[in-house]
Amino acid sequence: MMTDDYDEIIVGSGAGGGTLAHRLAPSGKRVLILERGDWLPREPENWDATATFVKNRYVSKDTWYDKDGKAFQPQVHYFVGGATKFYGAALYRLREQDFGELRHYDGISPAWPISYTDMQPYYGQAEELYQVHGIRGEDPSDPPGGPYPFPPVSHEPRIQKLFDDLVRAGLHPFHSPNGIMLDESNLAFSPCIRSATCDGFACLLHAKSDADVIAVRPSITHENVTLVRNAEVLKLESDPSGRTITSVIARVDGEEQRFTGSIVVVSAGAVNSAKLLLSSANDSHPNGLANGSDQVGRNYVFHNSRAFLAISLEKNDTRFQKTLGLNDWYLGDDDFEYPMGNVQMVGKSSPPMYRGEKKIAKLAPEFTLQEMAEHAVDFWLSTEDLPVPGNRVTLRTDGSPVLSYTQNNREPLDQLYSRVKKHLSHLGMHPHHLIPRDVYMKNDIPVAGCAHQAGTVRFGNDPDTSVLDSDCKAHELDNLYVVDTSFFPSIGAVNPALTAMANALRVGDHLLARLG
Repeated sequence: MMTDDYDEIIVGSGAGGGTLAHRLAPSGKRVLILERGDWLPREPENWDATATFVKNRYVSKDTWYDKDGKAFQPQVHYFVGGATKFYGAALYRLREQDFGELRHYDGISPAWPISYTDMQPYYGQAEELYQVHGIRGEDPSDPPGGPYPFPPVSHEPRIQKLFDDLVRAGLHPFHSPNGIMLDESNLAFSPCIRSATCDGFACLLHAKSDADVIAVRPSITHENVTLVRNAEVLKLESDPSGRTITSVIARVDGEEQRFTGSIVVVSAGAVNSAKLLLSSANDSHPNGLANGSDQVGRNYVFHNSRAFLAISLEKNDTRFQKTLGLNDWYLGDDDFEYPMGNVQMVGKSSPPMYRGEKKIAKLAPEFTLQEMAEHAVDFWLSTEDLPVPGNRVTLRTDGSPVLSYTQNNREPLDQLYSRVKKHLSHLGMHPHHLIPRDVYMKNDIPVAGCAHQAGTVRFGNDPDTSVLDSDCKAHELDNLYVVDTSFFPSIGAVNPALTAMANALRVGDHLLARLG
């Protein structure tokens, strides 16, 4: 339904925007989704490690700049479904403590303007929508909630042994909360086949619970929902008072078009949402739209993360490896009083992903690359980086984003790594063969690895220190909302996607009530 005016215009179709569209679609309200990319092509290269990880076939051609003015290619993907097309579908709730003020090694992680109790019902709805598998309460740090809607994804033999060994070591491993369309009770009819090409890959079978398949495609079956692809939004225009967005300017297939709507929702990713607001400066908002507080673009976070592979004493024939997590040290321990974070498995690495054969040979001299892949067990550690005003998005004179970021709160990551490392000899691993990701992966660039980007347009109760109110509406405008992870005032130490999805459902209910 192409019209000149809509009830809601949503910029972006990922975890935030796509989920919001799904909530609004049955209402009959005229909803327009403007997506910068197109449908992701379904092709053999979807599951090709060389095409995906080495040649960056699906990565945006954008150029961003770091704080020193050095150009880099960000690891972002512009397709219907946004970043969820390539995510690992680990759909964690933030811990209940993450919603309050937390003292970290390097400073304070600020409280959210809403509580876990406010978000809890929407987490449940998001888990239902995105078909999340797991066992509630198996993880001792799990926040309150009802059962997962789907049973846990079973561990393959080597990961089950790792699970059992962790239990014997006195730890509390759990089944990772995974959003995949897997029916292990009826595999002949299961869309998901537990492919090794899931985490970091697009799903050729459409069996991963991404925002495209789960949210956008069902939404556009409603006559009142319109999806316009290849539509890069360039600017938002306001009325002379500066209180109302009057039009959305987009370049659609190379031609500039203007769209109008009663409510505009931005969900373009933490960097690009900030870029859009900054690019929309006018006489009423000279420093950027909704930026009277000078907070737009600030407080960028994306986790302190470390990926590494351990070499198992026995072969690791696992295909779908991302089934195990560990949060024993999430909030600290007796020897380190500050929060550390989350340990989880990542997708199984394979020889085409490896580089630096000479470096690897020094770290594991008795293994060829093929043998190393056959014995590799791949871990991902996430700890919280803290929101700092100087870690921010600004614009160059040509409009390109500058992502200025200085690391902070790194000690918890080292502490978490040391705890995992000391257990390796008890887990059937070579204790001295740990190979960090930046040695063995061909595309690891810290500032470019922005899959977990958040902050930049944070919500809060004080207009002087935040951009949005607790409903994710801009303090300074009456009809502008933001629902991607840029609304986060802090990021916690688990994957942010489920929180973005749950919040989109929460804001969706607010918008439905507002529009009547």
